[in-house]
Amino acid sequence: MTDLPQISEAEFEVMKIVWKLAPISTNEVTDILTRSTEWSPKTIQTLLKRLVNKNALTYEKQGRLFIYTPLVKEDEYLIQKSCSFLKRYYDGNITSMLSSFIENDQLSDTDINTLRSLLSKKSK
Repeated sequence: MTDLPQISEAEFEVMKIVWKLAPISTNEVTDILTRSTEWSPKTIQTLLKRLVNKNALTYEKQGRLFIYTPLVKEDEYLIQKSCSFLKRYYDGNITSMLSSFIENDQLSDTDINTLRSLLSKKSK
């Protein structure tokens, strides 16, 4: 797996929108984020520029509009972050992580049944 850019929490919020709706304009990203955050349009534009500089996004200029598309695939990014989290907090031991969640009532019965089903399929 290649090294992906480090993306801050705020940048990740922008990426989620671009992953979902790309290609998407600056104005569209701004409209969505100003409804769900207290960020100013200027802050959102800065986050978009940072993501372009980090090679997480690319853009195409269409007249006066900037249209963004991701350079980083969402599934690759999430896998890398999940592995990083697991290594950092549980020394790479997924059993320890799941045990921690189960012991602290962090998993619902539905979650546990889903995990059972996934493990059953994986072992076949």
